[in-house]
Amino acid sequence: MDNNTDNEVLERWVNLEEVANYLSVSKDTIRAWIKQDKIPYYRAGKMYKFKISEIDEYVRNGKITE
Repeated sequence: MDNNTDNEVLERWVNLEEVANYLSVSKDTIRAWIKQDKIPYYRAGKMYKFKISEIDEYVRNGKITE
């Protein structure tokens, strides 16, 4: 049996390059934001992973600033 409800949408995880493209900034900027805890991220081994919904929320709330 599937544990997902009908209205739950599975969200795709994106990598560092994809989130940089999504926000129109460089990968170095994303790395700097990670070090400064300005952006929500997860670690998968040595890779960083991001949820677009969390990135959008941070942008809407003005939490990501250069």
